[in-house]
Amino acid sequence: MYFIRVCYHGADLYMKGELRMIRTFATHKIRRQRELTGSLWKFSPCQGEHKGEVYQVVTPCCWESHPKFVNYRGEGEYTTVFEAGGTIRLEFKGVSHTAAVFLDGREIAGHYNAYTGFDSIVKNLASGEHTLTIRADNRFSEDSALHIPNDYMSYGGVSRPVVLEEVDDLYIRYVHVTPYRDGGVWKAKLEICLKNISEMELCTEVRAELAGKTLEWGSTAVPPDGETIISASETFQDIRTWTPEQPDLYEVRALLIREGRETDDLTDRFGFREITVQDKDILLNGEKLEIRGVCRHEDHPQFGCALPFEAMAADLEQIKDLGANSVRTAHYPNDERFLDLCDEQGILIWEENHARGLSEEDMRNKNFERQAEQVIHEMIGAHYNHPCIYIWGILNECASDSDYGKDCYRRQFELIRSLDDSRPCSFASCKFKTDRCFGLPDVVSYNIYPLWYHDTPVDEYLDDLYQWIQNETEGKGKPFLVTEIGAGGIYGCRNPRHSKWTEEYQAETLEKQLTAVLDYKDCSGVYIWQFCDVRVSDEWFGGRPRTMNNKGIVDEYRRPKLCYEVVRRKFGQG
Repeated sequence: MYFIRVCYHGADLYMKGELRMIRTFATHKIRRQRELTGSLWKFSPCQGEHKGEVYQVVTPCCWESHPKFVNYRGEGEYTTVFEAGGTIRLEFKGVSHTAAVFLDGREIAGHYNAYTGFDSIVKNLASGEHTLTIRADNRFSEDSALHIPNDYMSYGGVSRPVVLEEVDDLYIRYVHVTPYRDGGVWKAKLEICLKNISEMELCTEVRAELAGKTLEWGSTAVPPDGETIISASETFQDIRTWTPEQPDLYEVRALLIREGRETDDLTDRFGFREITVQDKDILLNGEKLEIRGVCRHEDHPQFGCALPFEAMAADLEQIKDLGANSVRTAHYPNDERFLDLCDEQGILIWEENHARGLSEEDMRNKNFERQAEQVIHEMIGAHYNHPCIYIWGILNECASDSDYGKDCYRRQFELIRSLDDSRPCSFASCKFKTDRCFGLPDVVSYNIYPLWYHDTPVDEYLDDLYQWIQNETEGKGKPFLVTEIGAGGIYGCRNPRHSKWTEEYQAETLEKQLTAVLDYKDCSGVYIWQFCDVRVSDEWFGGRPRTMNNKGIVDEYRRPKLCYEVVRRKFGQG
């Protein structure tokens, strides 16, 4: 077995003679790493008329992309063979939506939620050939509190990359950088988490390099089968700040040195930028933000939610062409490669945990709080360093109008702030004049659809809502965002009457909606629902024509509708 070190968009990794990309930049120089996906795996459904049949599929993938499984809901097994030995770390970037992982027939990991990653450490693996099997399950059940029949599709499959790493007993689990300004001077807090998987205490020297500075820690002890977090704060001069106009990035590299030998490393990127809330404004580096955004699902008719890197990049080019400066990752954490691109191109991100439209009954599911909190932990832990993420969101259109729901929102906001207090928090509400939770977030956000679900003039509806927030709720004096607005339009459907579902009606409605919202002086910005048409769950349907949510500015194949030029003009591009 031979390895070739290659660079692709800066991604430094070890490959079996093939080109892959895990991130858009190099994350390791010492730790040996290679992607197991990006190749043909065997796929076999566990239920239905094709049970037990074996197919070759390119991974990552959703099984709905295969002609025989476009509507398959059940379990499916993905299998590959690889060579390795010693201690390995297997990282699974996304399996939809419940995973059981087997190595040589032995279960080594399990995980719930399609949109966050997980890993498994295997020690003392015999050198040679090994069989990896991932059993994915996209069925709805009481065991799944977050994946329910919904206004988007819950796909099945190994939807994001699988990565194999060779690690020592002591390795770097994560590096987190928190930039902030103190008296006009840029500072940064650095946290490095060290993981010991052995049965004895281990010691190491630690070195970190960031923004031209080197930090060193002498002998640092890590308890057996435990973790140690070391930290430091530094002051920096002559810093280039990260802004949408000039998205300057810096690398942070942590290094372990044991007995004079470099044994492990981890590199990540960050930007010197600060997000604050002051009165009714959201500030980036002290300057008021005006959001011009779109909501985006990870969905494509060819790939399901397993979009290849090229498709992510193409989406982002269209979004930039619209004049948008932000994307809301509705309604789950996004692929980290998309976030890498947004870091590089200065696109602000509202990222949220996984939940949409849950009733109080749904939120009383015995698994709800545990599963929702798990997503928050995994989302923030993995995406902490991305400068593009300016706000954390939770629980889109859930039961924020009930006492029980309020308790759930409160606990999740408390958890987010315990993990990251450097960004504001919010949630997107649809409870018109009944929401009870506006005392909890830093930013008040609403999804509104005047001229679509009702005929109230946009400016009248918006002002009525805002005055209620200011005069009758605990959201008084906070920044205000419109997190969804829009109308349905079926691509190619046009008629002289400009009736609902035509491209003409959609374009005219968006014109009126955007004019009213962008002119409203107390609104910090708007997100259009949505960038592209997406498939919805057959079990939910919700009266959607074509079993699609058709409110996209472009259709599912990214073909612009008439409203495309309206958005460009209102966002300042046309």
